[in-house]
Amino acid sequence: MLPRSLWLAAVLALGVNSQSSDSTAATSDVSSASSASRSSSRASASGSGTNSQSVVTLTGSQTSSAVFTGGMFSYKSLGSQITASTLYADETSTSSSSTRTGSASSGTGSTTTTTSASKGSTSLATLLVGGGGIVTQSIINGTVTLSSHLNSTRTSSASGTGTGTSSSAQPTNTTPCNNYPEFCNRKYGNITEVVAHNAAFNQRGNLASNQDRSVTVQLNDGIRMIQGETHYVNGSIYSCHTSCDLLNAGTYLSELNEVAAWVRDHPYDVVTLLIVNSDFIEPGNYSNVLQQSDLADYLYEPPYIPMRLDQWPTLSEMILSQKRVVAFMDYNADQTKYPYLLDEFTHMWETPFSPTDRAFPCTTQRPPDLDQKAARNDLMYLANHNLNTNVALFGQSILIPNSAELNVTNAATIEYGSLGAANENCTETWNRPPTWLLVDYYDFGDGSVFEVAAKANGVTYNRACCGATSTSAAANVKGSAMALLVALIAALGISM
Repeated sequence: MLPRSLWLAAVLALGVNSQSSDSTAATSDVSSASSASRSSSRASASGSGTNSQSVVTLTGSQTSSAVFTGGMFSYKSLGSQITASTLYADETSTSSSSTRTGSASSGTGSTTTTTSASKGSTSLATLLVGGGGIVTQSIINGTVTLSSHLNSTRTSSASGTGTGTSSSAQPTNTTPCNNYPEFCNRKYGNITEVVAHNAAFNQRGNLASNQDRSVTVQLNDGIRMIQGETHYVNGSIYSCHTSCDLLNAGTYLSELNEVAAWVRDHPYDVVTLLIVNSDFIEPGNYSNVLQQSDLADYLYEPPYIPMRLDQWPTLSEMILSQKRVVAFMDYNADQTKYPYLLDEFTHMWETPFSPTDRAFPCTTQRPPDLDQKAARNDLMYLANHNLNTNVALFGQSILIPNSAELNVTNAATIEYGSLGAANENCTETWNRPPTWLLVDYYDFGDGSVFEVAAKANGVTYNRACCGATSTSAAANVKGSAMALLVALIAALGISM
C-alpha cells in the first residue's frame, strides 16, 4: 500500500502536470461524452435555488458546508403518527386461499396459507415467530405455502394431589435470517448491519469508487444495506458520484434489478435501500423506477408513518410476508403518496456526514436539532464510518476516500479510528449499538467490518470473506489518479 503522504502527493503532482498541452486531447473525450449531463437542467424540491458549492466531495451527495439546513434541505416532523390503513382504505389486497383449523379457546391452532408469488426459489424452512409460534414456509417455483402452529401449554394432573405443567420443546430455526438464525425473531430495528457506502460505485481504476466488488458480491458477503447517490440526468435517474462526469455506474433501474435478482434467490434475507436524492427531485420519479424494477413485489409498506424503533416487525414476519425490501430516501420522500418509499430522517438519524475526523464522534448531525430523547429511544441510527481526506486542486477543496488508512478504519480491533472502537463508543453513548455501520471498501480487512457487526449483535462471525481476489483500494488510488483528474477538470469546467 502506498503511504498516505505519498499517494496524496501523487494526486497533487498530477494536478500540476496536467496543465500541459498534452492533456488537451485526454479531456476531449470526457467532455464530449458528458456534455449532455452537464447541460441538463436539475430539478429541485422547491423549483428554484441552488446549493452553494465551496467543497467538492466524492464521498456523498452534498457539496457545501455539511450544515444540511435551509434551501433544498427539508426535514419532516417527528410528531404524531399516521396509521397507514386510514390513507389507503380504498385499496384492496389480493389474497389466496386460506384454510384455518383449531379452537381459539384452547390456545392451539394451525393455519395453512398458500399464495402465488411472481418470483422465488425452491426451499423449505421453519421460522419462529414469537409467542411459541412456529411457521413452516415452503417456496416451490414461486408459490409460497405457510403452515403455522400456535403452541399451547398443557396442564396435567399428578396423583390427584396437584398439577404439573409441561410444554413441548421449542424447535430451532432451520434456516438463518440475514445469515444468523438468532436474527429471525429479532425486530428489524434491533439488528446491526453493515452498509456499503455508494455500493454501485465499484469501478476498477476510478478513484471516485467507494467499493471494489459488485453489488451482488457485496450481498453475498453480508452487506444488507445498499446505499447510493443518484442524479437526475435527461429524464432518467443514474447512479453517479457527485457528477456523472466523474463516475457513472449506469441507471438506477439497473442497480435495483441487480439487487432484485439477489433477493429473489435468497428468500430468507431482508435487504435495505438508502437512496440519496442528490438533485432533490420529486419522489414520484423514484417511485416510477421502483415500480418498474423487479423489486416492486418485495417492497415493505409500514403500518405507521413514521415507524418507531419498537414497532418494526421481526425478520421472520417480513420474510413470511415476502415484503423484505425496505427503501429509504434522504430528502423529499412522501409516504402518503408512495408508502413503500420511506423518509429516512423520521426513521433514523446519522452521525457526521463525510467524516474527516478519525475520532468519528457518535453525535447526531442529520436531522439537525434532533431531540436527544427521540434519538435515543425512537429512531434507528446510522454511523458514518467512511474516512475522507481533503485534496486541494485548482482552487477547489476536494474530499476523497482516505484509502491509505483503511487498515485501521475498517478494523475490528479497539484502537483510535477503528470501526471496532466506533461501535463501542456509540454503544456506550446511546446505550445501544448503531443499526447501520456505513463503510468504504467493506472487503478491506477480510471481514473485519462484519466481525464488528456480529459483536454488536451478540453473535459470532465465522463466514468467509470476501468475494473474489481483487486489487486493493490503495492500488486503485495509484492507478486512477490521472483518470479522476481529467474527469474533475471536465466536471468543474476548468479550461486548459
